[in-house]
Amino acid sequence: MALGHIHKAQDVNLGNQPPVVYPGSIERVDFGEANDDKFFVLAEIKKGKTTYEFRKLQGRRFVDRSVKIETGEDLMEKVLAVLPPADQIKDSVFRLIVEYPRSLDAFLDEAAIRARCIETFDFHLLRRPHEEARLRLAADESIASLSPLKMLDLYWDTINQHPNESQALKELAATIIETAESGIPPEEN
Repeated sequence: MALGHIHKAQDVNLGNQPPVVYPGSIERVDFGEANDDKFFVLAEIKKGKTTYEFRKLQGRRFVDRSVKIETGEDLMEKVLAVLPPADQIKDSVFRLIVEYPRSLDAFLDEAAIRARCIETFDFHLLRRPHEEARLRLAADESIASLSPLKMLDLYWDTINQHPNESQALKELAATIIETAESGIPPEEN
């Protein structure tokens, strides 16, 4: 009996008669199957005795690489260094995962990366920027207990905003909040 849908080749009747065979998919369909061998099945069907053999296929190659960047120094050199040579990714489905501080987002040259991967069948660049700092509240504080201006101060401290810039922003925010709360436009105050 030949079955479908399951992507991994297998005989679920463990070699007994009749064979119950999933040939599997002939192509890898996602990165979860990147290391799976792919097959087709040749079967000889005779009354009372069915035999089969799995024939291995090359199939579409899936190549997966990742790099984690901690600092901005040599960002693109580090990213490009993890890319395999062009002949190793030619006609493959290639995924590159890049983890980096959000502050470096503008320095990640996607066009240069894509140019190096032009020979792939399909290229996926997964950008995973991360924040360098997180807001920490005192044990007796909750977000609900903080004023909007206090929350902005905490945010600016978290992202290391320059004090001169945060003061100007705080004054602008105070004006906007006062206007929103009073319902009176600033020029009428």
